[in-house]
Amino acid sequence: MSTARPPKALHISLWIAQILLAAMFFMTGLMKLMLPIDTLAAQMQWPGQVPAWLVRFIGLAEVLGGLGLLLPSLLRRSPVLTGWAALGLVLVMVLAAVFHLFRGESPMIPLNLMIGLLAAFVAWGRFKAAPIWPKTLSTRSLV
Repeated sequence: MSTARPPKALHISLWIAQILLAAMFFMTGLMKLMLPIDTLAAQMQWPGQVPAWLVRFIGLAEVLGGLGLLLPSLLRRSPVLTGWAALGLVLVMVLAAVFHLFRGESPMIPLNLMIGLLAAFVAWGRFKAAPIWPKTLSTRSLV
């Protein structure tokens, strides 16, 4: 493991990507969790064509993924979870691209892949290039 500090621009770029992805996934996931399926189906066709539990499950995965991109790193409590959240969202985007491919919705696939690549950038950055280290216990907190 290298002790050299990562470039500041990389660290800032990762935070920007984390914030953008977290906001997007949190908002879209919350929509899938809270809105009636009929309302979602009026906005996008697929929620009316798959089981409601699948729509809600995807929404939950997106909300948790969005929170996982920020909270562990911000709080510096198990910040490695940020990388795992990003990898989980890469999987969500790959599955979304496959879903759209099978439905003949090829115009959606580039967006899925771009978002997946951005999440992969966060995973790589937080696992390898610019990890965030957890807070350490100080001896003062033990007394």
